[in-house]
Formats: sequence, C-alpha cells, structure tokens
Amino acid sequence: MTASLPLSGRRTVVTGAGRGIGAAIARGLAAQGAAVMIADLNPDTAAGVADEIRKAGGKAASTAVDVRERASVAAMLDRTIAEFGGLDVVFNNAGIAQVRPFLAITEDDWRTVMDVNGLGVLIGMQEAITRLRAQGTGGAIINTASIAGKQGYEPLAHYSASKFAVVALTQAAARAFGAENIRVNAICPGVVATDMWKLIDQGFRDSGLTGRENEAFDQFAAGAVLGRPSRAEDLVGVACFLASDAAAFMTGQTLLVDGGMVMD
Repeated sequence: MTASLPLSGRRTVVTGAGRGIGAAIARGLAAQGAAVMIADLNPDTAAGVADEIRKAGGKAASTAVDVRERASVAAMLDRTIAEFGGLDVVFNNAGIAQVRPFLAITEDDWRTVMDVNGLGVLIGMQEAITRLRAQGTGGAIINTASIAGKQGYEPLAHYSASKFAVVALTQAAARAFGAENIRVNAICPGVVATDMWKLIDQGFRDSGLTGRENEAFDQFAAGAVLGRPSRAEDLVGVACFLASDAAAFMTGQTLLVDGGMVMD
C-alpha cells in the first residue's frame, strides 16, 4: 500500500465482515490503504476474509465478536487497538433479519432482532466512542441501517423498527459527540444479493407470502429505478467516502444506497 491511497494509515474495524456487505466493505477499505479488523460471530469466515485481504497485499486481522455482548465488543476493539496501534473508524455493520407477519411477531422475535440490530449498534457505538475520546483524535463511526430504516415494511415490521433505531442512534450520537470531532453516519442499503436476502426470501416462502425461490427478492428489487438489484460491492464507495477525510464535515447523515428504491 502507498501513502497516496485515501485511507492509508486508518485503523478500522468492521463487524459482520465475514460475508456479504461487511466483507465487501472490509475489502474496499483495505484496497484504499486501511488496516482492517474483520470481526464476525463466525471466526472462521472472519479469518477467511482477513486472509484474502492479506494475500491481495492489504493489512488485516480477524476476531470473533458477539455484538450483543459488551465484553465481546470491548475485547474486539481492544484487540484492534493492540494490533494496529490505535482506532480511527468503526463500522457497526452486523445485523440480522427475520420475516414474520405483523400479528405473528412475538416478544422473543422482537428481542432477537432488536438485540442484534439495535442494542448491538448502541454497544458498538458506546465502546467505540469511549476509546476514541480516550485517544483524543476524533474518528468516524459508520452504522449499517437499511431502506427499512426509512420506510416500514410488512412482514418485516420488527426489522424495520430496529433499523429506524439505528438511524435515531446515529443522529443522537452525532449531536452528542460532534464537538469532539467524532463523526457518526449511517448507510441504508436496499435489496442486496447476499445470504441475508436468501434468508428473507425463504422467510416469505415459509410464511406463505410467496411461492417460488427469489420471488420476494425479485419483487422488492424491481423498485430500484436503476434497473437491477444491488450487489454488496455497491456499498463500498460510500463506505470508503464516509471513512475518509472527504467526509470530514459530514455527520448525523443516513445515506441511501439503494438504486433509487427510496427517495428521501
């Protein structure tokens, strides 16, 4: 890596980076010169992505993390600091989805989704901000929300609520810590061809809402005015921008990267 790359020297961590959007973002950050900690609930997939980045000439390490557990998140961040000598950028990307008809959502369903997507982002932000404040150098936090954080979708009501929560947490933290040069922004993907959408599509079929494989995916993706579903790589440019000095005067924003599905 050369010093001319936009993210050279940035010490970063990406949760949920063992696959999908998180893995694509991690690869993109590394390609721009960042050192990247690949964090995932599955340590094997995390290690695989880190190894891929290193073979391509980038700098990466990996660790397991359960974003629902504060001690696990703290250990992830402390390992990142020990490995790279500090912390500059944190991507709270880990998330889950679950399909349930509105009247069928149970308390356990609600807690399952909110614990990862809402509480997990809160803990990630709190632990990151504590360390960035201690360094006194500012930094950037980028959260993965969703188009479902801009519009409520049925039968994804509790998932939508969790992503609305991500948007609210992003704005609140941006207001709270902007004076300390800690920027907090979020990205809203649309319908992305990842393993998560395979699970969502299966959930639609299991609920009797669709009949064939990829039917729900195709129906939702048809709303993209750019004429195709999103790929994980479509999120990389905006992610790298928000992590860079090019976004130095941007905070509290939630950027839609969805091919025009939702126009805000």
